[in-house]
Amino acid sequence: MLEHYFNRPATVDRLRALWLGPAIARYAEWLSDRQVSRASSLFKFQTLVLFDRFVTARRVGALEELPAQIEPFIEEWRRTRGRRPHSAAYARSLRTGPRTAIEELLRLVIPGFVGTKHRQPWPLQDLAPGFLDHLRDERGLRRDTIVRYEHHLRVFERFLRSAAITDLSTLTPALINRFLVDSTARLQPGSRQSRGGVLRVLLRYLHRQGFLPSDLSRSVPRGRTYKQAAIPRAIPWSDVERVLASVDRRSACGKRDYAVLMLFATYGLRAQEVAALELSAIDWRLSRFHVLSRKAGNSTTYPLAASVGEAIIDYLQNARPQCADRHLFISLSAPFRGVGHWAMSTRASVHLRRAGIRVRRPGSHTFRHSCVQRLVDADVPFKQIGDYVGHRSDAATQVYAKVAINKLRALTLGDAEDVL
Repeated sequence: MLEHYFNRPATVDRLRALWLGPAIARYAEWLSDRQVSRASSLFKFQTLVLFDRFVTARRVGALEELPAQIEPFIEEWRRTRGRRPHSAAYARSLRTGPRTAIEELLRLVIPGFVGTKHRQPWPLQDLAPGFLDHLRDERGLRRDTIVRYEHHLRVFERFLRSAAITDLSTLTPALINRFLVDSTARLQPGSRQSRGGVLRVLLRYLHRQGFLPSDLSRSVPRGRTYKQAAIPRAIPWSDVERVLASVDRRSACGKRDYAVLMLFATYGLRAQEVAALELSAIDWRLSRFHVLSRKAGNSTTYPLAASVGEAIIDYLQNARPQCADRHLFISLSAPFRGVGHWAMSTRASVHLRRAGIRVRRPGSHTFRHSCVQRLVDADVPFKQIGDYVGHRSDAATQVYAKVAINKLRALTLGDAEDVL
């Protein structure tokens, strides 16, 4: 399989002659099965050649001794390649790039080898054991909500570490207030409310489990927010069309992003809902598709518009990688897996900026708001709009009444007695 990556037989012979040569040949088959790109594979092979030289110079004679050589090799790698000023992304690649290739190889040749766990452990595992099970089993939180909890708890964990607090029983209202003041200075009001709510849930759990002598959740201030205080961050439909027209559909990435943006703009779908779509969700015979597991806990069937269907067909035929994953939208580089909702929202933000559209907090919800705004301008009843975009309650749709220009104009131009 090495011949698939290298044209010169002499290069293949040199690789096979290395001490790790048989393992590298087996690794090449593993990369080919997973359709890893040639550029990524060549970088991995180069890393393994250097690792082979490193362990040979240290007279390592058994595969079982290789895991202990990973850290010294990484230090040597960073020392020889990190002399020049470089970006943060390049610094991360110096840490993770070579380690990934070596650990993938060792998992193939050393039984039971696991390697580095790239995902960080759940925060506060030692200080608040069982809290994750409490959120998942007792409170029944969804996965996306648990991810939000994890983010806020990780910030709190860093604060405790900086304050040298190793026992939560020593927490005081003053410390909690200091954490909230320091960590929420740059957050939006909604994010501040979210962080305070997560902290209250944690403190109540700690008191219930006996880790805190008193319930400190009452010391977490409740910021005041007002319903319908904000205006939806919609953009005019002409700007939506400008963004769609600016997508370069000649590339695979452009074909995929265009299909995703069409779903955002046409149906007002959330990024989580588009990311969860699978190939089986589209009924081509009846020209419709199904959206399951929405935020409101329901499911919806939409008619498949011709323009959206053409964009999806173009993506499926000319851009989607051939893989076993059943998600509709797949990453374009190996390992192939479904695109996450955060990545989709980021891509939406990228195309908004490229089109020169200025909007507060650009992302997938910008198109959702624009879709609703277009329906409001078309005088569609608010109840039907809420059902169309999957709002849980009527109050979520009522905020758009403030930007119903046609209705407000008719109200101001009418007879005042009609209003009274």
